[in-house]
Amino acid sequence: MGEVIRWDWIARGLEDPIGTAVLQHLQLSLVPIALGLLAALPLGVAAARWRRVYPPLLTVVNVLYAVPSIALFFLLLPYTGLTMWTAVLPLALYTLAILVPNIVDGLHQVPGHVRQAATAMGFGPLRRLVLVELPVAVPAVIAGLRVASVATISMVSVASMVGLGGLGALILREGFNNRFATPIIVGVVLTAVLAFAVDGLLVLAQRLLTPWVPRPARGRERKGVR
Repeated sequence: MGEVIRWDWIARGLEDPIGTAVLQHLQLSLVPIALGLLAALPLGVAAARWRRVYPPLLTVVNVLYAVPSIALFFLLLPYTGLTMWTAVLPLALYTLAILVPNIVDGLHQVPGHVRQAATAMGFGPLRRLVLVELPVAVPAVIAGLRVASVATISMVSVASMVGLGGLGALILREGFNNRFATPIIVGVVLTAVLAFAVDGLLVLAQRLLTPWVPRPARGRERKGVR
């Protein structure tokens, strides 16, 4: 096992290349997730409001999701060069296929009487959307974000094929090119750790944003039952 994992190399490379690769990977992952959410919100709201918009919109985002990421990276390369946008733009487009349906489903789950109560209280369409409908749809939106985040963090590794950084570069340049197993193992493990960490933060964010949602009871006590 000592020959497979070189702990001395890991100790020397904590700051660079490992630390640098982790920071680059986070940047290449979080920026497209944020951009995807910003684009998906108005698209999802429009699709929920005007149902005829939803089928063609869903077809477009699904077709985009079906295009291999490496192909989009190479198509953008002549225009964006070796910048993070070569990876960010395709990855942001991929998130739409996950986020748009979740936003639409979340808005459709808002009970009709809740909308009617908000309207009766004098809420206009925009105010009702921001203060009532979107908060109720938060669980569905967060569920989509969790899936999109894990998928994006995984796909960022492919960006190393076009010369970009991140943990994929650690795996490819330090690992495969040098036939050195340690960077490969480190890159794979850290990619999984980042995915779990971001997923956990999103779960925490959902709990903070939806304090009214009942949580699973701890323990198996049943009061009043003998």
